[in-house]
Amino acid sequence: MRNRKISGIPTGSPVLPHHRPRRRIRRIATAVTALLTLAVTALTAGLATGAQAAVPSAAPSASEFGCARPAAPGQARCFGVLKARHSSTGRISPFTTGSPTSVGHVPSDLRSAYNLGGTSGSGRTVAIVDAQDDPNAESDLAAYRSAYGLPSCTTSNGCFHKVNQNGQASPLPSGDPGWAEEISLDLDMVSAVCPSCHILLVEANSANTPDLMTAEDTAATTSGVVSVSNSWGGSEDSTITSDDSHFNHPGVAITASSGDSGYGVYWPASSPYVTAVGGTSLSKASNSRGWSETAWSGSGSGCSAYEAKPSWQHDSGCGERTVADVSAVADPNTGVAVYDTYNSCGGGSFCDIELQLGLAQGADGWVQVGGTSAASPIIASVYALAGNTAQVIDGSYPYSHTSALNDVTSGSNGSCSGSYLCTAGRGYDGPTGLGTPNGTGAF
Repeated sequence: MRNRKISGIPTGSPVLPHHRPRRRIRRIATAVTALLTLAVTALTAGLATGAQAAVPSAAPSASEFGCARPAAPGQARCFGVLKARHSSTGRISPFTTGSPTSVGHVPSDLRSAYNLGGTSGSGRTVAIVDAQDDPNAESDLAAYRSAYGLPSCTTSNGCFHKVNQNGQASPLPSGDPGWAEEISLDLDMVSAVCPSCHILLVEANSANTPDLMTAEDTAATTSGVVSVSNSWGGSEDSTITSDDSHFNHPGVAITASSGDSGYGVYWPASSPYVTAVGGTSLSKASNSRGWSETAWSGSGSGCSAYEAKPSWQHDSGCGERTVADVSAVADPNTGVAVYDTYNSCGGGSFCDIELQLGLAQGADGWVQVGGTSAASPIIASVYALAGNTAQVIDGSYPYSHTSALNDVTSGSNGSCSGSYLCTAGRGYDGPTGLGTPNGTGAF
């Protein structure tokens, strides 16, 4: 399986107080040097083409964040996409703000858009499986929930638990800023959609498939867990079917992101034992629903090369397993608010500068994030709200309850001769599956 993983830069050892001025001077020097380098590069490019020197664009566009970088075969990548600003030199500036109200869709938006008012998952646990450790997971989660008036969810009150891949509180894996952003996104989406749910975070030792499979089994067999979200995956190969058994946990709904690279299939979204979750662009509208959705151009979809056609899928253009099954918001430009502070610059006055210049990884506060990494925990949380997972044995349940879904009928994620596999339309299509939640009836 050809996947990708970020290799994070661990935060350094504590700096003694009398060393801090030197550290600050070094940071200033590094930042100034980088700024001068960027300016010279831009000016040189402009002179070479007879044009004016390049100026950073003020218009934001999407960029995959750290954990989406390439890695060795046999490793997974997470599917989060950070809304960012690009300069003409290719540098990325995280779209960070100091306010929880100035970024992305907030919990009340998601519950409104998907008709989830009046529902509760009290006493049920949603599990999140990710790789590496987010040392700030609990404190960042507390900041997110406090900002939106959600009930506290902590280790001390029994709502939040963080364990390693074997289900133990220690030792935890090494920290990684890229995967920490993914973890923050996942925890915040469960909180937004099912604020009364408990949350179990299972951190695999690495993004290698064996470690993730161990974490998956731990999550799905932990008492109280009704759903498990997986916001990661990799390209299909001939080995994937031998690992499908790790997603075969009847009575536990397991969701998987379909990918963020447009038309094309990722595993484990192609496993028949999961609900494959595609992505949409979500915007407020003046219609009866109050919202509109189109297929997101980055949503993964297509026809599996290795997984057999499940008996509950009846689309005619794919003889094997088709991705996706359902969908939720994923476009980073219509993305969700997330709070994350774990980075390789250790915070401080110049951390944002270092992040913007690409000298550090991670985030430093409120960011707007999308990707099918957001959609997967949203759907896992809707399963928890429905309280019906005793009947869930694979990805089939939504196929017999389509009336409780919003059909997404426009948008495309690539080129496949206009086929439904890459183009949204009435009924089933690849990028958005059967549609997005309209209440909990389809789950």
